[in-house]
Amino acid sequence: RYALPILSHDLVEVVFMLKSMQSRGFWSRHRRRILISLGVVGSGFVIYKLYDAHRRRIYHVEQQLDGERRVDELIKAQLQTHFENIQRISDTTTLPYAMHYLRSRISEELDLSHLTEKLMQGKGQSNALSSKGKLELWEKLKVLSFTRTAASLWSMTMLSLYVRVQVNILGRHLYLEIARGSESSQLLGESDSFSKHGQQEFLATADYLSTYGIHTLIMNMQSAANEILKEKKLKDPFGMSQLHETMMEILELFMGIGEPNYWVSYLVPENATAYRQLVAMSASGFDELSVLMDVGKLEQLMSETRIVLL
Repeated sequence: RYALPILSHDLVEVVFMLKSMQSRGFWSRHRRRILISLGVVGSGFVIYKLYDAHRRRIYHVEQQLDGERRVDELIKAQLQTHFENIQRISDTTTLPYAMHYLRSRISEELDLSHLTEKLMQGKGQSNALSSKGKLELWEKLKVLSFTRTAASLWSMTMLSLYVRVQVNILGRHLYLEIARGSESSQLLGESDSFSKHGQQEFLATADYLSTYGIHTLIMNMQSAANEILKEKKLKDPFGMSQLHETMMEILELFMGIGEPNYWVSYLVPENATAYRQLVAMSASGFDELSVLMDVGKLEQLMSETRIVLL
């Protein structure tokens, strides 16, 4: 009765020892494979976690980029709309008005009617003008006619170029303003640093040539015309090729008058402060505050215009 439990206990120990020996034998035989398998499984788990974290980061980055892309598209659309508005204003209002005003100023400065009237009077009345007087009138009419034609060609071409440069400079500044505004979550309409008033004021400088620069331009153009035409007689044959050659000579001599690049002074004011004072004094009601307001921005725009023209 007491021997059976003892035998059972011994049997269990024997079985346990046999299993332990089998386990140690199994571990000894397959230890390398087990370690490799565990390493592969562990590495796979780590790689999966890294991949999942990377995938999450990519997802967040894509979401952020998508939001930035939408904001960028909105900004570009606003910029394009605003730039097209400026271009339309320039083409339909600024440039046509500036051209019309320029033509009227050239006609006013180079009025030939008094010369033609004297010649007509001399033609109707033989004693009204001597031969020498008629010759002098014809010489004046010749020089002034070439001066008027050359001044019109040069000034209208340069005025058109000036307005185009203005529009492109405005477009560049609008882009920079919007780019800075987007960083601080500001839209185009919320930017005060480049107001519509400032844009219109810069576009209005297109009238500087017609209002302030045209007189000096005509004087220098007339001087060049006198120099080129003094050897050309009224009775000399004059075809289209001679006309083209003569006009080019006058314009070339005109461009060389004064200091290098002096011609820019006909188009662009010397500085923003002087320009503001000229405009304010010529207008009714001198407002000193309006002269000083945002003068730095206007000076920057005019300085960039000079650089582009040169």
